Formats: sequence, structure tokens, C-alpha cells
Amino acid sequence: MIVTKNLLTHTLAHYQTPYPEENSFTNQFLTLLEHPRCFHRDHLPGHLTGSAWIVDQSLQSVLLTHHAKLNKWLQPGGHADGDENIFAVALREAEEETGLRKFTLLREAIFDIDIHTIPQRKDFPEHLHFDIRFLFQTDQQEPLLITEESHDLKWFPLHDLEKITTNQSMLRMRNKSLSLL
Repeated sequence: MIVTKNLLTHTLAHYQTPYPEENSFTNQFLTLLEHPRCFHRDHLPGHLTGSAWIVDQSLQSVLLTHHAKLNKWLQPGGHADGDENIFAVALREAEEETGLRKFTLLREAIFDIDIHTIPQRKDFPEHLHFDIRFLFQTDQQEPLLITEESHDLKWFPLHDLEKITTNQSMLRMRNKSLSLL
């Protein structure tokens, strides 16, 4: 699937969600998309990122990475680095961060959007990630590859996600996943 900047702008302008926090993000995304360097990580105060919410074939578990720099469990994802096809970014990050290559896209549409703060590091100031998430499915039996970006990769039952995170956007994606059953 190819997602251009114009298509992304159109999609976000018409994005429908029952979650009020996501509705509050859409205008901020649209404002960001007016900037020519919004897909570059040096664009501050924030830039676009792409993520993959990866569920198993039963829609009962999600694959998360224990992010090395942020030291928390998150969905695979990362910087666009100039690539305006944010779907391709999400897929690339899923492949790079898990070692998996066989994904099924469960929804053609954007699955979720979020804006979250990334803390300051020694080489970069605190900034915002404007994250576009896509819903993928894969076989839980496929071997995983832990890279230098992660401390670990693990499948978690969706019903038990509160045991590892209080992150509201992850719990929102969990709820969206369970609603597909």
C-alpha cells in the first residue's frame, strides 16, 4: 500500500474514531503535515513516525518490543527519515525490529493515531512523535530476532496488557483489537 503525503492529509482530515483523545490529535497532525520537513527526525518540535500493532492469528495476543532507549514495552515503530509513505515506514520498522517478514495487513485504513513526548537525550532535545499506526497480523510461531534496538521481544495476551503498561494509547489499541473479534 502506498500512502502519499496528500493521501495521508486527506485520510486524517476524515479520520473517524470513537476515542476523544484521537479526535483531539487530528488537527495537530494536519498542521504538522503543512511543514515540508515533517517526515524528518530533525523537524522540531515534532515529526511523523510509523508504527505496527502486530496481533497473532487468534487476535488474542500482541507482539511488543522492550525498547532499548526508552526502557519500556512498545509496539515496533520508528522515524520516517524523509519517507512520506508512512505505511512503508511502519512495515519496515516491524520487519527491522522483529526479524519477521510475513505480515498480513488487517485494515487498509489507519488503525490508530497518537502524539507522545520523547524525552531529551544527550544528543537531542525533548520532542513529539506524531505516530501513525497500522494493524498487522502474523503467526506467533515464527522465530523472532532481537536487535540492538530492543532488550526483548515478546507476545503478550491482550487481556493482560495492564500488567505491563499504563500507556493509554496501547490500551486503546488493545481495545480496538478486541473489538474485531
